[in-house]
Amino acid sequence: MFDDPNDVPLTVDFFLTPNFSLLPFTAAVEPLRSANRMAGKTLYHWRVFGEDGSPVAASNGVEVMTVGSIFDLKDSDVIIVASGIDAHHYRNDRVFGALRRLSRQGAAVGSVCTGAHVLARAGLLEDRRCTIHWENLGGFTEEFPEIDVTSDLFEIDRDRFTCSGGTAALDMMLHLIARQHGFKLANEVSEQFIHDRIREPHDHQRMELRARLGVSHPKLIAVIAEMEANLEEPLSQTALADKAGLSTRQLERLFRKYLSSTPTRYYLNLRLQRARQLLAQTSMSILSVALACGFVSASHFSKCYRECFGRTPRAERAVRHDAPTLVMQKLAG
Repeated sequence: MFDDPNDVPLTVDFFLTPNFSLLPFTAAVEPLRSANRMAGKTLYHWRVFGEDGSPVAASNGVEVMTVGSIFDLKDSDVIIVASGIDAHHYRNDRVFGALRRLSRQGAAVGSVCTGAHVLARAGLLEDRRCTIHWENLGGFTEEFPEIDVTSDLFEIDRDRFTCSGGTAALDMMLHLIARQHGFKLANEVSEQFIHDRIREPHDHQRMELRARLGVSHPKLIAVIAEMEANLEEPLSQTALADKAGLSTRQLERLFRKYLSSTPTRYYLNLRLQRARQLLAQTSMSILSVALACGFVSASHFSKCYRECFGRTPRAERAVRHDAPTLVMQKLAG
């Protein structure tokens, strides 16, 4: 996979699940096209497959043509699964079997965005590191605790490669191009996309807290980092203040001044946002979600959740479960 410079043209196959995210798919295809242009010869071919050979609609409604069904794909050098926000709902044993067959035949198998969910269900991430979009990380680790998943931008582990989504697919493909044809070509492709640097695998997925919150007070940033790292077993306000070298009163003043909130309310909202992700992305029971987010009982969790989001956790799950079907009905109608 992307190892032999003499292996040209290398054919890269894409498999699109319904409602896939268009941006990471495009960010994975376009570097191949540009590499051909910059090299002045055909280094890469690519093909797009779906479940049945029909066009596949992305989550934004744009349809992408396919050349056939994945079940008709007899062999492949490289196959990349592109999924979207609903990948945790995707169940198709025939597709999982087809991916395993292609892997046994020697194909390198990768994914962009949430495609790691598909690879995991197909049993293709055993003894491999992988990554997934930060918003899906909690749900993925709960569902697949035995898989070595990281929060890195992308992971390349032998014949498996995964990326976190969005523009991270561009960086991953640039690394793979560099591996086969050198960094000079990869840099030329990067410049074509006004991409000022090729990010490294261990670069962070999310913006730094300073940029994300629009504040730069170092002790406030340190406290929020502690909160984000301790959602399942929340730290007391006293413990948070002590770790930052502040009094509880000083801590409260910082939160009021910069975030118009109290430390307790801000911490609670972080835990509830994590709960919302788990409700949408896993089949965990309401009680299990509550405990995973630092609540001592389902009733207390339900009360706080309803106050924050206007509906109970059970109602939230029902809405999220119905949403993919409603979206596809609207696109079809």
